[in-house]
Amino acid sequence: MSEQTRRIDEEVALRAVVEGTASATGVEFYKALVQSMAMALDTRGAWVTRFEPEKERLRALAFYFGGQWVEDFEYSFVGTPCETSLRDKRLVHVADRVLDLYPGNKDPQLAQFAAMVSYLGVPILGEAGQVLGHLAVVDDRPMPDEKRLVTLFRLFAQRAAAEMRRLQLESVVRAREERLRLLIDSAMDAIIEVDATQAITMLNPAAEKLFGCAAAAVQGTPLKLLLGDETVRRLSALDHLQQGRADAARHGWVPGPFPVTPFGRDSFQAEATLSGYEAQGSRFSTIILRNVEELARAEARIESLSAQTAYLISEIEEDHGFDEILGQSPALRAALTAVSQVASTDATVLILGETGTGKELFARAIHKRSRRHGGPLVKVNCAAIPATLIESEFFGHEKGAFTGATGRRDGRFALAHGGTIFLDEIGELPLELQGRLLRILQEGEFEPVGGSKTRKVDVRVIAATNRDLERAVQEGGFREDLYYRLSVFPLRLPPLRERGDDVVLLAEDLIKKLARRMGYAANPLTPADAALLRSFSWPGNVRELRNVIERALITSAGGPLRLGRVLSEGTPAHGTGAAAEAGRPRTVLDERQLRAIERANMIAALEQTGWRVGGEGGAASMLGISPSTFKSRMKPLGIRREG
Repeated sequence: MSEQTRRIDEEVALRAVVEGTASATGVEFYKALVQSMAMALDTRGAWVTRFEPEKERLRALAFYFGGQWVEDFEYSFVGTPCETSLRDKRLVHVADRVLDLYPGNKDPQLAQFAAMVSYLGVPILGEAGQVLGHLAVVDDRPMPDEKRLVTLFRLFAQRAAAEMRRLQLESVVRAREERLRLLIDSAMDAIIEVDATQAITMLNPAAEKLFGCAAAAVQGTPLKLLLGDETVRRLSALDHLQQGRADAARHGWVPGPFPVTPFGRDSFQAEATLSGYEAQGSRFSTIILRNVEELARAEARIESLSAQTAYLISEIEEDHGFDEILGQSPALRAALTAVSQVASTDATVLILGETGTGKELFARAIHKRSRRHGGPLVKVNCAAIPATLIESEFFGHEKGAFTGATGRRDGRFALAHGGTIFLDEIGELPLELQGRLLRILQEGEFEPVGGSKTRKVDVRVIAATNRDLERAVQEGGFREDLYYRLSVFPLRLPPLRERGDDVVLLAEDLIKKLARRMGYAANPLTPADAALLRSFSWPGNVRELRNVIERALITSAGGPLRLGRVLSEGTPAHGTGAAAEAGRPRTVLDERQLRAIERANMIAALEQTGWRVGGEGGAASMLGISPSTFKSRMKPLGIRREG
């Protein structure tokens, strides 16, 4: 081959590299490259392959041989000059007898090229020096080690490497874009992108679901159609502040929660972040928005449950006196029968009775036997709450509803949802609140103080009073319509003085419980003690009885009870004047009962004076009788000092 011919071949090759591959990419580029290379270097074949190290194979991206294209060509490079080129990352040139120098490869794909005698190959390396592929030419003639030939081959190799690197980078970018797309599409929060004019450019699937629209349908429409004017003004103000920031990724939290009012849809509370950025000379903003309506409801429910738990804990810790209602008197049995009749219904019950008759205990009995027994029983003492706070205590309040309302709070009716509310001392409820209570009874709904949303509740109401509500209605202190709504099922509790021997049963039960708590022995009641209990009028009823038993246990210090002494001193609950006793029926005592009272009274005096009868401060002087009279009564009454 003459120098003139070689030069012309070089010019053709250079033109082929520049022009033949200028407009092609990917496979078409590789085909144009290897065809031009085979023609320019005057070789039998040329190929460019992709390196697959895990298989120890090379797969052809384009293979031109003998004027034809070889499709789906793949072979093992082990034991070939290609292996040397890839391992050492260098150009390998075998000018002649290539099969004699590399006899080890038995890949059947290479058998068809057994007539090849020369090889020229070079690895294609990435930016970091990693092997990406391989470029080679083969011929059935010797291929002299000619400098111009190798230089021209390197030129083709550079073009192949540039395209392979470009495709690798393109693949990385595509994979990254796909991961980013999957990340955005799988996000649970709504993602909205807008341009500088606040026109929507992108919605992710979560945003489509939240706003009930397809991304394509709203693309190019104003953002306010999705978020509402007020929210867009809020976002615009924040975005305006961020434009002055120097950092490229401007972002920040949107103060909230704030209301979002989409066009044609219900509003909801949301939290959001806002990011601003520039791309290709244009400015965009991304809003990541979360619907926190469910979260707000959950937090409110947690607050309600926490308040309910705190209330129930306080109720558990409070001593209610009895685990069950004790007694066998006809009057009590009639009341218990009424409880059984009304408990299974949802009827409003009005419990009537004197103070200390156990109205709360009966309310608990009704609740326990009702279908609502799994729900809460919430107690409200209408007389114990200041008039200025009773509305908030009943119905709850919103944050800022009044001075000191630093947070939202559920009222007792909300806490009692699904259960029962016990309104004790209902006769003390202020007249201005009676109308709101009537509304709950009739419609089951109310508004918290400072709130505008109506809340529905499912609550059974049990009310109690020791007042004459009919007289209060006549005097204008109680609403007539509320009275009739409350007294659907009136339940009158008998006072202790009408319950006969029940007072003894209750006293014995109290002695056991209170003595155990104090660490004292539970000494049984004597016949004299029982007679004293039956003879007393008990104006304070069960509550007064409890106080008497507790004081008797304290003063006895584990010894015999001193009921006579405690009762003779009078109790704070009943008073001793004629006015306190006026109008109350008195019990007529027989001789046995009188003797028991006298004996108990004398023993109490003796115990208080250390069993000293005469002298100043002695038992006789305490009772206002002479020592001889006192001593004469001791023997027939069986009074003697033990030990």
